[in-house]
Formats: sequence, structure tokens, C-alpha cells
Amino acid sequence: EISSQDIPGWLVASENGLTVALDIQLSDELKQEGVARDLVNRIQNLRKDSGLEVQDKIAVQLQSSDDLVNASVDSFKDYICQETQANELNLVANLDGGQALEMDEFEVSVKLDVVK
Repeated sequence: EISSQDIPGWLVASENGLTVALDIQLSDELKQEGVARDLVNRIQNLRKDSGLEVQDKIAVQLQSSDDLVNASVDSFKDYICQETQANELNLVANLDGGQALEMDEFEVSVKLDVVK
């Protein structure tokens, strides 16, 4: 007889004699990667809404007071730039004329400029 019990931090499922357990704890690196991917998605949507072409290069300015967002930009800057066709990505203290993006628990102001 085989029995199972819940393990804190793990998600366990059994079916037809097969049991799978997943570690669902999120490390800081995984959280940062998730924020970076969300930023890429939001910036891509801004590009589209602004009428930019796929090949248009941009400069991105971000303003955020959230430590997780700031750490994500620092850690995944190259990835964000590559995915969004950005030549520059800068975190700034004050951003005039930026667009507010609502993300899960925080808000980020973003400004895109086309690079010629």
C-alpha cells in the first residue's frame, strides 16, 4: 500500500499509478525573470500601440520604486533589450511623459523613443 501526503512547497498529483511532484517555491531569480518577461510583453504592446515597425530601434526609460522591478531590469537588461529591439534601457528617478503600466503588485512608468 502506497500513501502520499502533502509536502509544504510542493504540488503533488497522482493518476494511473504515476505520481508527479513539483517544487513550486519561487526563487528571487525566477521572480525577476517573470517580471522581465512581463516587461517585455508590456513594452512590445506599447511598440504596437505606438505604430512602430518590428525593425524600429527604440530607447526605453523606466521609472519604478519597486525593488523587484529594479533588480529585474539590472539582471535581465540584455534580454529585455534584445526582445524589444531597444538600443538603450535606463532606470530613471523621474520620468516626464511616461505611460503608466499596471503590473501585478506594482506600477511602472515607461517612455519609448525611436532611435534613428
